[in-house]
Amino acid sequence: MSDKDYRKMYDKIFKIMGDYTPLRVDCGQLCGGACCKGDSETGMLLFPHEESELPITVGASGERLAVCNGTCDRAKRPLACRIFPFFPTVDENGKVFVEPDLRAARLCPLIEHSEEIEFDPKFFKAVKKVGKILAKDDACKEFLEKITSEIDMFGEFLGE
Repeated sequence: MSDKDYRKMYDKIFKIMGDYTPLRVDCGQLCGGACCKGDSETGMLLFPHEESELPITVGASGERLAVCNGTCDRAKRPLACRIFPFFPTVDENGKVFVEPDLRAARLCPLIEHSEEIEFDPKFFKAVKKVGKILAKDDACKEFLEKITSEIDMFGEFLGE
């Protein structure tokens, strides 16, 4: 895909996600916005070919991270922020699921209390649709598989 095609794909993905969040209320009220506290060295992982209007830094493993100081224009958030703390995982057959991103377990109370919370089903439907779009692109599917593997490792470590 060309850069222009990726821009179109992400524009479509962001439109699908719209203003959906896991809860029908601002979940940042539960934890003081823990997921939005960052610095110039930490941030949210960008998906393959995803652009960001936020500053970008390169992590220790070469991954690109969008960074912010905890306040940003919500319309400019990267995809990882829009779907946090969930992720569109893929199985060995390429089927997409939406699962808690266990890498966020020590940061986000939604992970720990997921059995007790009434989530917005429209959010999950949107994340699954986004995952299916991403899985159609080779680079994005490889990324989904890599992160799925990381989430699975965290699950094993946490005894999930």
